[in-house]
Amino acid sequence: MNTSELQRIKQRYNIVGNCDGLNRALDIALQVAPTDLSVLIVGESGVGKEIIPRVIHDNSPRRREKYFAINCGSIPEGTIDSELFGHEKGSFTGAVGESEGYFGTANKGTIFLDEVGELPLATQARLLRVLETGEYIRVGGQKIMKTDVRIVAATNVNMRKAISEGRFREDLFYRLNTIPIQMPPLRDRGEDIVLLFRLFAMQMAEKYHLPKITLNDEAKQLLLQYKWPGNVRQLKNITEQMSVLSEKREIDARELLHFIPKDTESTQLAIIGKPGEHSYETEREILYKILYELRGNVSDLKRDMNVLKKQLDEARALSGAQGFATPQETAIVRRADESPYAILNPAGRQPQAAAYDAFAEEIREPESLNLNDLGRQMVEKALERNGGNRKKAAQELGISDRTLYRRIKQYGLE
Repeated sequence: MNTSELQRIKQRYNIVGNCDGLNRALDIALQVAPTDLSVLIVGESGVGKEIIPRVIHDNSPRRREKYFAINCGSIPEGTIDSELFGHEKGSFTGAVGESEGYFGTANKGTIFLDEVGELPLATQARLLRVLETGEYIRVGGQKIMKTDVRIVAATNVNMRKAISEGRFREDLFYRLNTIPIQMPPLRDRGEDIVLLFRLFAMQMAEKYHLPKITLNDEAKQLLLQYKWPGNVRQLKNITEQMSVLSEKREIDARELLHFIPKDTESTQLAIIGKPGEHSYETEREILYKILYELRGNVSDLKRDMNVLKKQLDEARALSGAQGFATPQETAIVRRADESPYAILNPAGRQPQAAAYDAFAEEIREPESLNLNDLGRQMVEKALERNGGNRKKAAQELGISDRTLYRRIKQYGLE
């Protein structure tokens, strides 16, 4: 294809870019347009596959006939046969009349089957018959119908993988793949990324009467280095976000990083499956990962528990206290309240979290206090918080009224 013809096609369909992969795809589309050969467009989601069938139809002898673009993934499995091939009156609940379906309505025209890799196997068999003979039968009917339709399909599915797993018919794949067209991902289009950014920024400025955003050199380099898992669609979304939300009109690398996702996303072709089916290979990988992480968590838990147990044993051996936790135990309990572990005090009682938390905050260097000072402060704080009510103070401290009374006398708090 000569350069002038290529530029004419790009201007007509508002296609921006000069990379070899894009030019090659457009060249093949124009060469195959005058024929009736089936075309399969392969590429990641968001690369702009939908423009190729439009180019093929508009430059074919069928350009004055009907053109239908059908997203196979958006039609429920229970109704997709009826949508594509039509149905007879009363063939199912709600079939109040006859329907020609897309293949009947688009006779002499072109049908674009987007996401063809998600078709159910039963529908794939019907589609194969149409491709081979031009014949089909409506849902609930017996009469053989004829149609003359050009089929262009597209997918972001790894078709080889789908065939090996029995999710897509190999014979249908070869029928659709008579003329393959590969759409390049955005990350492989080089300077086209900057050109597309300028286009989207200009469109936003004109549509919403905003000052147009531009990129400095560092931001351009960052734009070119990013992997763009969402391809052109993602670039357009980010450009629109920056046009509305960014206070700056000249975008630098720091500002651009606020809008580019930091998590890495897969750029591989998708692998689909029928609803209700499982990919056991994927499930095994997930289970292995969960078990590996769980093993690490259990090891960490065991290590932490051993450390806490050792600290409690040492605290009991040093203090010999009965009824009150040592400063070390108090600090341990406080840490336990902030973690998923539950630690009991030496007497086997669950300590009152509020009492220990408040007391731990009061202690700056608990090692410097003796047990009498510690016990006196605990009793004083408990009585103060409960307005001198000894019964409530005893409940808070986890001791009996009688024991609290002895402590009050011992510390001279009467």
